[in-house]
Amino acid sequence: MTHKAATKFSRRTVQFTSGDSYCSAWLYIPDTASAAPVPVVVMGHGLGATREMGLAPYAERFAAAGLAVLVFTYRNLGDSGGGARQVLSMTGQLADWDAALEYAADLPEVDWERVAVWGSSLGGGHAIAVAARHPELCAAVAQCPFTDGPASAGALGIRETLVLAGVLTRDFLAAARRKQPVTVPVAAAPGQLGLMTAPDALPGMLALVPDDYEWVNRAAARSLINIIRYRPGRAAKCIAAPILVCISSTDSVAPPERTERYVRQAPRGDVRHYDAGHFDFYFGKAFEQLVADQTEFLVSHLKPAQVESGRADLTVTEG
Repeated sequence: MTHKAATKFSRRTVQFTSGDSYCSAWLYIPDTASAAPVPVVVMGHGLGATREMGLAPYAERFAAAGLAVLVFTYRNLGDSGGGARQVLSMTGQLADWDAALEYAADLPEVDWERVAVWGSSLGGGHAIAVAARHPELCAAVAQCPFTDGPASAGALGIRETLVLAGVLTRDFLAAARRKQPVTVPVAAAPGQLGLMTAPDALPGMLALVPDDYEWVNRAAARSLINIIRYRPGRAAKCIAAPILVCISSTDSVAPPERTERYVRQAPRGDVRHYDAGHFDFYFGKAFEQLVADQTEFLVSHLKPAQVESGRADLTVTEG
């Protein structure tokens, strides 16, 4: 089936409740929603990242294809709420996904029976875990997904591990005393202290930051324990919906061999490899190939209404 691009869609900034606080998000609505409710894709990002960092181009393509899109930032990060800033809790982030799905399904412009999830990096791992426990979903996309904490943590050397152990102790003491978290960089140069220290991690993350946006490259040290314990790939075998898994063949953050081993167990998995690095998926030819494949996949399973072809126009409403 050939699907023509929508001519217009709008974007507005919204908030939805999650736990005892809220998540901030962008909501994209295609013009076709004025005639009938449309399918929706809920999108979440990776380790320590916010929605401003490379997700808009993907969301715009999906919206141009007739899909509503909700792109949210996890609590404790960016302009979302949350008291303990820069704490990366896997349990908390999964709760944010559940809250985002509930909010999206209740939107008057959305057909609650046609919902998909999309995640990148750590968010890709979340997409696997969320799809496994939400059998009502119609589709899922996991892009360069983080699937196994111990495998990803193996990139840290002995020296870095020992240094992190000391920082962890200080951060746990700070938490016990209700003090501000003791933080480490999310991304750092090789040999430096950080959650990601692969050669392409720091430049890759910085390349995602818009010129007019200030990203906080810090995470509470306790986040490392949450990450190492997290193995969302194990849930792949329980996913009922079709899932497209886009793997970087040279991934420096999420080992591709371990990812493939997990996702091949998904009953309706569509696994594809791309000759681009973990942080290259947002730019150039890699992005164009990925977004084309993902749009085709989502359209085929969510089945938005056919609309007239033309240029995709975006109207932005902030607030």
